[in-house]
Amino acid sequence: MSTAWLALGGNVGDSRAILDRAVSLLCDGQTIRLLARSSDYRTPPWGVTEQAPFINLCIAVATALTPQQLLARAHEVERALGRDRAREQRWGPRTADIDIIAYDDISLHDDDLILPHPRLFERAFVLVPLAEIAPDLIVARTRIADAAARFAHEAIEKLPPR
Repeated sequence: MSTAWLALGGNVGDSRAILDRAVSLLCDGQTIRLLARSSDYRTPPWGVTEQAPFINLCIAVATALTPQQLLARAHEVERALGRDRAREQRWGPRTADIDIIAYDDISLHDDDLILPHPRLFERAFVLVPLAEIAPDLIVARTRIADAAARFAHEAIEKLPPR
């Protein structure tokens, strides 16, 4: 089994419930097993700023899937939750977005998947929840807690459990 770290987010509908469902659909307990889940965070939109705030979280999973198979599974879950990548605005509103942030210590660059995620260190909405569950994780020679600390001033709100 390999370990992968994923970021989930959304801002359409009841995002917390939708992301709970995304985690349940993704983690079947067989090919993908949930190891850790961060708190939910309310975060300002990134990229396209004229939209509702997002709910974001990160998970760590053990998986028997390859990175490409894991990405395909994530896209299946997004579609099951109403996401239509072909019709949406890039960085715009969405029901569920699932990104693979890192997969073991693999570096990969193909047409559909780049690992580690190329914009990881630009995104407080990923680094803060990831640091909650994997502060000592090293990605691209950078400790996640150290990278997240650079964003301490960002308007990211940790939400209470439901």
